[in-house]
Amino acid sequence: WRLSTQASTGDINAYYLIMRLVGEEKAEFALIAPFMPVGRDNMIAWMAGRSDPPNYGQLLVYQFPKQKLIFGPSQVAALIDQDPEIAAQLSLWTQRGSDVIRGDIMVIPLGDSLLYVQPLYLRAENSDLPELKRVIVSSGGKVAWGGTVDEAITTLLLRLHGEAPPEVSHPAAEEERPAPRRPAAEEKSVGGLARQAREHFDEAQEAARRGDWARYGRELEKLQAALEALLEETERGQR
Repeated sequence: WRLSTQASTGDINAYYLIMRLVGEEKAEFALIAPFMPVGRDNMIAWMAGRSDPPNYGQLLVYQFPKQKLIFGPSQVAALIDQDPEIAAQLSLWTQRGSDVIRGDIMVIPLGDSLLYVQPLYLRAENSDLPELKRVIVSSGGKVAWGGTVDEAITTLLLRLHGEAPPEVSHPAAEEERPAPRRPAAEEKSVGGLARQAREHFDEAQEAARRGDWARYGRELEKLQAALEALLEETERGQR
């Protein structure tokens, strides 16, 4: 094995995530590193270094079944390069003199699925400071992008399943409120689950702006659960 690579940046550095590890009930702060077989581009495993007590320093390795082909970051990068919309926009920015900077592709485990996320930065010709311009996401062999993570995920789900994206919510209240109840069938649909994911993302962002890190952690747990259910429902619809 070796650390996963991608053509634009070489070896992918390990990165921190707040996520719920396989078999665990709560989300935790973990250092994640994807691995690939020597001489091949697919992913074979990923390692988590746990950072929360009482498991601080514990290393866990999750290996994929040999009979299952899992795209590695370099293969996902190739999918991104083949997307006509993304390729056209990157070419346009380059022609205008901007420097396009592609960050590492982060592999985020979500239940039995993987979500690949790559930040895209743009540095103007007369500026030394790069700006986050787009977020690219991929899962199930599909690619999408948007100005934010939730926009990109919504577009990805639209491409995977074909449903219209949900309305964007902008919570303004200072206190945490229970979400309004929706019919059970709607909550379990792709559109309903996507709406839940966006709501939890917005709530987490609002909590972070106020410095309410306890609530921020709770909303991230709910966001991960919604994304796991969403990808599972999307894959079920493709069978």
